Amino acid sequence: KFIDQEIVLEPAAAGPSDLQNDPRLALIALGVLVALVLLIACANVANLMTAQAAARAREMALRVSIGAGRRRLVQLVLVESAWLAFLAAVLGALFAWWSAPFVVGKINPPDHPARLALPADWRVFAFGLALTIFVLLLLGLAPALRASSVKPASALKGGEDPHSRRRLMHVLIAVQVAFCFLVLFVAGLLAATFERLSNKPTGFSAERVLTLDIVAAHPTSPVVWQQVADRLRALPGVERVAICGMPLLGGGSWNGFVSVNGAPPGPVLAYFLNVSPGWTETMGIPFIKGRDLLANETSPGAAIVNETFARQYFGQEDPLRKTFAKGKSVYQVVGLVRDAPYRSLREPTPPTAYVPFTEIDSQGAVRPKSGATLIVRSSGANPLALASLLHQEIPRARSEFRVTNIRSQMDLVRAQTVRERLLATLALFFAGVALLLAGIGLYGVLDYSVLQRRREIGIRMAIGARPAGIARLVTAEIASWVVVGAIAGLGLGMVSVRPIETLLYQVKPTDVPMLALPSLILLAAAMLAALPAVVHAVRIDPVEMLRSE
Repeated sequence: KFIDQEIVLEPAAAGPSDLQNDPRLALIALGVLVALVLLIACANVANLMTAQAAARAREMALRVSIGAGRRRLVQLVLVESAWLAFLAAVLGALFAWWSAPFVVGKINPPDHPARLALPADWRVFAFGLALTIFVLLLLGLAPALRASSVKPASALKGGEDPHSRRRLMHVLIAVQVAFCFLVLFVAGLLAATFERLSNKPTGFSAERVLTLDIVAAHPTSPVVWQQVADRLRALPGVERVAICGMPLLGGGSWNGFVSVNGAPPGPVLAYFLNVSPGWTETMGIPFIKGRDLLANETSPGAAIVNETFARQYFGQEDPLRKTFAKGKSVYQVVGLVRDAPYRSLREPTPPTAYVPFTEIDSQGAVRPKSGATLIVRSSGANPLALASLLHQEIPRARSEFRVTNIRSQMDLVRAQTVRERLLATLALFFAGVALLLAGIGLYGVLDYSVLQRRREIGIRMAIGARPAGIARLVTAEIASWVVVGAIAGLGLGMVSVRPIETLLYQVKPTDVPMLALPSLILLAAAMLAALPAVVHAVRIDPVEMLRSE
């Protein structure tokens, strides 16, 4: 069955670590969100610089009239843009210096953390400098060339037709809205994934439970392990103690194919876990029927199975007293318990059998154990308060025992959503930044439009136009571009979901809330951004405006 397996060779210099592959897609998704926010910022600044160029048209015309050359004007605008770009780059570098270790710390596995060096070497500096220069040329060169090509006579008479400039600004607004919708859409999917995964029922009670991973200097009889557990039960603050091969959601697993009624093993893997009597009660896993394991029962022999196991191998029949085999080991079901996740919250609950901690070999001899996990349920609300006491008590009970790890079961549960929490937090942060930038850009364009059309607005108000009509006049054209941008963003969102499907959990991009939420947020932001411009427009005094013209 291993003939079709592939062997993958990786360079040893990089070091064998799941950290290289597990967060790869998540970091790529975050990188795309950052790029989208950068593009929104670029479109925003381009709009602002277009408006600034229009406002400085007469200034540039006067400079040309008194002898300023085109090269001099290009230099002037580029220097101003460069100051803005490099100031923003310095602020961004300071933020990155703080945030990069924070982000890496969130994806670093807490049990086996990788020591990652994040120096700001020449490669980081070169990338930042190249990106800054690229953005500077992208945003500063076009306004500089446009400003340098101004015609003094035309500018002093009122300038070129403002409609072409407004159309460019409206197109950039549509681009901002499209990218903002995409960022909001993806952020909503990632936030919903985190919310649903973190609220998924675990099937056990993780509160007040502490897990102690213990290794022995040499394999030791299960009886000795039980004696250590009995000693811990006598400690103050300890309510229950049980033993198992590994903690639930700890990352380890033991599985195999199961056969029923002498049939060949089925294609579905069943998972196994060695547990002591009282383990299910300590973990808070409720029984549906049957009984717990007994102290004199061994593995192979008795077994407790979960609902998925009973449904997979026995169908609708009562699983109690049914037998199944794993290889040559035969087990009889003595109890049925509720489903509980084994190694991951994302995975469907596998068929699981809980078998006695005491194992015997083919000759009937008890197998000694070189390692196990003690499950301690505390009587207090904070189980970690017992950590120091338990860490000291284990070597006192058996000098050859050593505690390698102490974790609360709640920490194990929370560790299942570390990646999702990071993605949701950063995606919502970027969504907020994108929404703020898009709102500022929309406000700037609307305010510029009111300033350019104040004479027209004054005339309309003089002949009897109502405030509602003025509001429609100011917002109608830009609203259509916002709708175009939102539709484009929706299309981009549908296309972008496929590459990140593996990051999502029980979330579909076609769900109504996932589609409605970005739309409503953008609508609210657009209305808020338009409000100052509308108020400015309806407050124009027709008499004063016509007199000034």
